[in-house]
Amino acid sequence: MKEQLIKIKELLKNSGFLDKEIAIYLTILELGRGTVAEISRKAGINRSTGYVILDSLAGKNLVSISGKEPKQEYVALSPSNLVEYLNREASKQKKLTESAREILPELTSIYNVGDRPKVFFYEGLAGLEHVYEDSLTSSGDIYSTSTYEEMHETLPKYFSTYYERRAKKKIFVHTFVADTPLARERKANDIKEYRDTSLIPQDQFPVPTDIEIYNNKVMIASWKEKLGIIIESEEIATTLRSVFKLALIEAKKHDKILEN
Repeated sequence: MKEQLIKIKELLKNSGFLDKEIAIYLTILELGRGTVAEISRKAGINRSTGYVILDSLAGKNLVSISGKEPKQEYVALSPSNLVEYLNREASKQKKLTESAREILPELTSIYNVGDRPKVFFYEGLAGLEHVYEDSLTSSGDIYSTSTYEEMHETLPKYFSTYYERRAKKKIFVHTFVADTPLARERKANDIKEYRDTSLIPQDQFPVPTDIEIYNNKVMIASWKEKLGIIIESEEIATTLRSVFKLALIEAKKHDKILEN
């Protein structure tokens, strides 16, 4: 019996019950019914605390209230109600877990630990538009690589104004892109759209995503996954900006070959 009692107490404690709640609940189960004074005295808890706990147990549908003061009594309900209560709580926790998983990107975006890089995730078409809007906050040149077909197919209405708004802000872009008909069309608008484009052979250098480096940020747009990512780190941005500058030197060589 002692081992069973220990097991019951552990279950209740693991289910979130406090020690005094456990004492009151087990006491009323043993008594079956009783006044606050009777139950509290047997459980070794003061009367005022007993009132609070018994009302809480009533709210959990583990006890019921019979009569009115001064003859009011609390009556123990079937222990099966405890199983039903725990099932309800488990269902609530599952929903809370699902909700927390849904807002995880938002939670991650405000998570800051010292000087660690911050990584922001934005899903769906709205998320992709958001990361491009953020690139318009650039205070200097942008270094990028793009895939125009994927960009325009995924967000057909967005880019018709994006290039114009970026040019108005005088944000210059240095970019290398796969040589495609649409890329050549955009390259023809380089002056108007405040950009310097270098074409590279598509079969040798496929570029399925967009990467833009500006300020202290690196933006990645994954068209297939409909996912936008912004990494905020001065060190990472500086490193990748240098890599892109070196890549542009080679890209310009390919561009001259493709022009001939």
